[in-house]
Amino acid sequence: MRLVLIGPPGAGKGTQAAVLSEKLGVPHISTGDLFRDHVSRRTSLGRDAQRYLDTGELVPDHLTSSMVRERLEQPDARPGFLLDGFPRTVPQAHELTGVLAGFGATLDAVLELTAPEDVLLARLLGRGRPDDAEDVIRHRQRVYWRQTAPLLDHYTSILLSVPALGPVDEITTRILDSLAGRTRLLEEPSCRAGQGETWDGSSF
Repeated sequence: MRLVLIGPPGAGKGTQAAVLSEKLGVPHISTGDLFRDHVSRRTSLGRDAQRYLDTGELVPDHLTSSMVRERLEQPDARPGFLLDGFPRTVPQAHELTGVLAGFGATLDAVLELTAPEDVLLARLLGRGRPDDAEDVIRHRQRVYWRQTAPLLDHYTSILLSVPALGPVDEITTRILDSLAGRTRLLEEPSCRAGQGETWDGSSF
């Protein structure tokens, strides 16, 4: 199954990504990990990205997209993947559509983890990190919603919003139930036309 995982800071994306990757049998592909890998190996993409990272600028979409494309071309990602950190904007979403079109594939679902702002704030403050001051956290939340709201509209037809509240295993169960429902929908004849390969639920 080909998935994108999105959610505000404090929603538990990293935790759920690790669990879902194992349960669904697909690689967890984080753009943060891709940046670090390319920079550490001093690839041409890594050297280009480093120039932006050194100055605190955002890495341009075309560099991030190239890293994602290269990773998705690897054999373990062909049957499916869980993308974390890309796309973040509608232009990046168009880039991803182009990458997948090159493989004759489409996204199966976009998973959005949701939680009330006060819950997210409490979680992040509870970590006790130096950069987790309340004003910094609230700024990150505003940036997230400013960037992500248009993305949610873009993916509305395949968007699955899951409350990220309660124990980790309960949240995972909600996600898997949502994906199972999405899979049943995709298996209906009226929905299969024009779709790429889809997950058959066998990873459960």
